[in-house]
Amino acid sequence: MLTTASTYQTTACVSLEDAARLLASDSALASFSLSDARFVLSYMRARRVAQDTVLIREGQQARSDFMLLILQGDVSIESEMPGTRESLIMSIVGAGHIIGEMSMFDDGPRAATCTAATELAVAVLSRTALKRMLTERPEVGVRFMLAMSKRLSDRLRDANQKLRTYVALTNALQQEVHALLDGQSLASFVRSKAIT
Repeated sequence: MLTTASTYQTTACVSLEDAARLLASDSALASFSLSDARFVLSYMRARRVAQDTVLIREGQQARSDFMLLILQGDVSIESEMPGTRESLIMSIVGAGHIIGEMSMFDDGPRAATCTAATELAVAVLSRTALKRMLTERPEVGVRFMLAMSKRLSDRLRDANQKLRTYVALTNALQQEVHALLDGQSLASFVRSKAIT
């Protein structure tokens, strides 16, 4: 457990105050106060991570009991494409972003692979530390859980919007294919393409 600013600064190369601002930022927990963020950080362990280190592996269920706040550096978030061994980079996130929170809460398999794109400084919150915080300071724990719930709700809304866009694009592509075929059977269309 991080208990003093000097321990925190030495380990992470990011001051406790700067880390608190990152935790309470729009990219992390926008509705969280700086004083609550400082308190939560006292339950987190600061770590340095080498570039190219896999922090979280998609599908992994063992060791899914933690989340990370990125303090410095960038993390690549990738997801395996169905039916292939290839991954698609979904996004690259930096300081102030939280990763790994879903599995920390529900103990489910990791949803994506997160890899250090650069050297990193992170703060790690384990499920055990979260439970201890909820017991020792339930009022801060409840505010933290509400802020995390808002964050997850926002991400779900964003995912729903992306899904609607994907469905609209898929429908438009299907209409284009039907227009190109213009009465031609799919089999004859495929044969004509195979011959040329």
